[in-house]
Amino acid sequence: MTATDDLAADASSGTPPVPRWAIHRRLYDWVLSFAHRPHATTALFLLSFAESSFFPIPPDVLLGPLCLGNRAKSIWFATVTTVASVLGALIGYLLGYAMIEVALLIPGITQELVDKLASEFALRGDLYVFIAALTPIPFKLLTITAGFAQMHLGIFVVACLVGRAARFYAVALVFWLIGPRALPFIDRYFNVLSLVFVILLVGGFVVLKWLH
Repeated sequence: MTATDDLAADASSGTPPVPRWAIHRRLYDWVLSFAHRPHATTALFLLSFAESSFFPIPPDVLLGPLCLGNRAKSIWFATVTTVASVLGALIGYLLGYAMIEVALLIPGITQELVDKLASEFALRGDLYVFIAALTPIPFKLLTITAGFAQMHLGIFVVACLVGRAARFYAVALVFWLIGPRALPFIDRYFNVLSLVFVILLVGGFVVLKWLH
């Protein structure tokens, strides 16, 4: 299907056409389309797993519609999302851990710098990972950094589990409570919500900088 076909489909369905430049909206719509497919739970697991190490779209955009479509299984969907996200976080951790030797070959990155980062994560790593797991801060940045800093693996897993569970069970509860009114609201105010997300993202980094 071409971009013209997409616009025509949007027009026939009564929804405003998505501009060609709105990559964020097109990616969101693509992820959202999995909610109406037979293997939606599998897609949710894979999305949650990938988002913890490299994929840019958070699993909330699929978790919410699935909870709306089958509200009785909201807790199950939140559990799948949490487990997959923590497993993906372990992959991010291993990626960061494996990149230490490669990173030391880059000018400006020294063993002293790595040791300093490791000391910082030994002191506050659990807080950093928990904040990233709970907020819009890209979780993958912290999972990879935690591995690079050789953060204690047990503490890392607990911080991931607590933060991710708090976030995804809260999302499932909100969508269960507000019901089908959520999707029209998201469709209408998507750009505003995206801007709020960016503000929260930047604010999260400011908080991390302040805590440091």
